[in-house]
Amino acid sequence: MGCVVQTAGQKHVVKVDWILSKGESAKDEYVLYYYSNLSVPTGRFQNRSRLVGDVLQNDGSLLLQNVQEADQGNYTCEIRLKSESLVYKKSVVLYVLPEEPKELTVHVGDSTQMGCFFQSTGEKRVTKVNWMFSSGEHAKEEIVLRYDVNMYKGYFWNQGRFHDRVNLMGDLSHNDGSIMLQTVKDSDQGVYTCSIYLGKLESRKTIVLRVAQGKSQLSFSKTPPPEGSRLVILDGNQVVVIVGIVSATLLLLPVLILIVKRTKCNKSSAHLIASVKNLENKEETNLEKHVYSSIATWEAEEKEPSGEPEGTYMIMHPVCHSSYKAPSSALSSVRSK
Repeated sequence: MGCVVQTAGQKHVVKVDWILSKGESAKDEYVLYYYSNLSVPTGRFQNRSRLVGDVLQNDGSLLLQNVQEADQGNYTCEIRLKSESLVYKKSVVLYVLPEEPKELTVHVGDSTQMGCFFQSTGEKRVTKVNWMFSSGEHAKEEIVLRYDVNMYKGYFWNQGRFHDRVNLMGDLSHNDGSIMLQTVKDSDQGVYTCSIYLGKLESRKTIVLRVAQGKSQLSFSKTPPPEGSRLVILDGNQVVVIVGIVSATLLLLPVLILIVKRTKCNKSSAHLIASVKNLENKEETNLEKHVYSSIATWEAEEKEPSGEPEGTYMIMHPVCHSSYKAPSSALSSVRSK
């Protein structure tokens, strides 16, 4: 929050007071005071406020860090110059917006953008951007990306394991220091801290990145595997081999069905032919055994009529239908009878 006094003379600042007023009924709070070359933050602002202006240039600007909802209100800056009884005042109304989400979830192998903006009403531009990473509370911080406008044509540095995977995506002319992290790894999970500097003013944002397993990984079990078992994950080559085997099986299946049907048909035909031959042999044998010839004879005897019906007698002689032939004499005798 800026507080600069414009004077024609070379008078220096001797006292600066920053006071917060939250309303008519609320009691005013001292945020910070400066006197005798000593800057003293007070109360709940003790570890979160400090002078960032150059008092030798009549600049008593205040930096308030880690802003909280209770910090919203009207801030009044009072500056006294040496050998003057006048008090220069400037008021700044601070509105605290809802906090942006600080957690991101991304899958392994994907890319994610992490935003970092400096909202300022002044005309100052970004002079430096620092992105740092920590995998845990007690882990050593690693440099993700650094930018310094004071170096020749600006200076970017993102060596280490983030090299070639982090790019500055924001527009620094609009106080945007957002970055893009590509090809996310499991080891990228942790806390990312962005610090943007506008001269001596600093804005800081923290983002927690959580890394989930890749969507392209395949598993053949949706339920948790039993204790002591291993979950089988197939790579790309194994999947291609399995798909090829299944496709070949589906293509050859009609051919296999046709071969089986023909085999069954041949077996059925052979069985049928054998049955017919067996039946013919049986019939031929039965005919030879059970064919008889019948010869009817009549005995001409003169009897007195008795009133009883005449009897007819048949004598059966077994003969072979194929090789037996009756003698001509027998046939003539039968005809004569």
